[in-house]
Amino acid sequence: MTSTLPAAGAPAPPRTSRRTEMLESRPVNLDGFVEEWPEKGLVAMESDFDPAPSVRVENGVIVELDGRPRAEFDFMDTFIADHALDVDVAEHANAVPSADIARMLVDPRVTRAEVLDLTRGLTPAKLLDVVKLLNVVEIMMSMQKMRARRTPANQAHSTSARDNPVQVAADAAEAALRGFAELETTLGVLRYAPLVAIGLQVGAQAGRGGVITQCALEEATELDLGMRGITGYAETISVYGTESVFVDGDDTPWSKTFLASAYASRGIKMRFTSGTGSEVQMGNAEGRSMLFLEIRCILMAKGAGVQGLQNGSISCIGVPGAVPGGIRAVAAENLVCNMVDLECAAGNDQSFSHSAMRRTSRLMPQLLSGQDLVCSGFSGVPNSDNMFAGSNLDVEDYDDWNTIQRDLQIDGGLRHVREPEILAVREKAARAMQAVFAELDLPRITDDEVEAATYANSSADYPLREVLEDLKGAQSVMDRGVTGLDLVKILERTGFHDIAENLLAVLRQRVSGDLLQTSAILDGDFVPRAAINDANDYAGPGTGYRLSGERWTELKRLRHVTSAENPEEEVS
Repeated sequence: MTSTLPAAGAPAPPRTSRRTEMLESRPVNLDGFVEEWPEKGLVAMESDFDPAPSVRVENGVIVELDGRPRAEFDFMDTFIADHALDVDVAEHANAVPSADIARMLVDPRVTRAEVLDLTRGLTPAKLLDVVKLLNVVEIMMSMQKMRARRTPANQAHSTSARDNPVQVAADAAEAALRGFAELETTLGVLRYAPLVAIGLQVGAQAGRGGVITQCALEEATELDLGMRGITGYAETISVYGTESVFVDGDDTPWSKTFLASAYASRGIKMRFTSGTGSEVQMGNAEGRSMLFLEIRCILMAKGAGVQGLQNGSISCIGVPGAVPGGIRAVAAENLVCNMVDLECAAGNDQSFSHSAMRRTSRLMPQLLSGQDLVCSGFSGVPNSDNMFAGSNLDVEDYDDWNTIQRDLQIDGGLRHVREPEILAVREKAARAMQAVFAELDLPRITDDEVEAATYANSSADYPLREVLEDLKGAQSVMDRGVTGLDLVKILERTGFHDIAENLLAVLRQRVSGDLLQTSAILDGDFVPRAAINDANDYAGPGTGYRLSGERWTELKRLRHVTSAENPEEEVS
């Protein structure tokens, strides 16, 4: 037997205190933290390697951008200079001291429109110079004024570890009922996409008419499903802040813009995706800070003409989360998106910390100030089923989220719903899918699966499906050219009139083009709410979006609230 005692004469190991042992065991110490390395771009927003702001215009053309003459522009510089910046105000706007612009952002007496008059001409380095002056509270104050749409909203993931379309439909119905304005799914097996996208669309309309859906895939299939009307928007069209990363992906700003125009040609809402830290994660930060490169992405999206951007360190939150000031930089990137008048789907969509306190602190800037979409992926399934690698929040957090809304009188887009209502929409979604699959001659959805979908929490609670048969069925959907209008006809024919009407109303929006407006969503009456008709009018205390009236009454309800008249009763 080997002794664990120190050898004779060897020094005893240093003794640690019980408190140190306790702190070492805390979940936050499982997180990864690294020193800054500015030369490689591993720095949030304060880097000596970022360029100084500058711009020069000759004959209506930008000939210098952030220290680079036009002859030395990379294609990002060229695209931003030619398409993103307003040359009529660029020189004037960039001459305004950064501190003055920062004060305009936080001063409620300065209108959003006045700020936009300047920011439409600011270069990437100038925008960075401005937001670097703001602490996180000032960033939140600025977001409250600068977001495009007055009314905040939220987005959920509805995915399945088994790519089970019945599960996706049931969870989508519940998420829609709980208040999410948009729902997103993705796959483990790409070939399952048509069935899962149908499940998401049918489930969403079963839960609440007007919720719009998307299926995040490789771009060709995603576009095909959108063109058919099986999905209603797109956002996973990634853009990057350096030319070298773009080239690695066989893309350019112009190719992304062409793809965006394809969606717009069919009235399909779409936004690009980017995020602080993506370039350093891919090894091509070119020595710039994470936030500087993200600002280039934001301006590239602006120049492309898309209505919005999913940003907030999407799919790379662990990178800024590991360096000092990284979460502040993520809030700042959301603000810059607002500052150039784009919809902001603000992240909070990926696991990044073992600490419940850090997870909450990550979402507070967006939740407290309000965003067009506070999360671009609150997991509407357990994180074990989340095929986006897990979210910062999942179904276990529903009651906590609702309680925070009630505690602080803020609107994060959700509400408490009673169990009988949830069970009803889950069963309806599963029954509707059963009917759709039968009409399309797809692999049968059994009554046992419907029963499981009604009461399930995760994919582990469902009977296994025949994957090979499902994949054959999915291919047949594509081969036969099944469309969203076909789904409407089937739902109407099989007795699901309300779901059919809801889906048809969503499809009609593609003809009107209303969802192409900045920050557009549909309310429960299918009325588009966007920056054009629900403009953010915050101008200080007592103005802007205020949680009051019927909506505040709704958010006062929780799972367990004691009656004021009878302490023995609950009034949830």
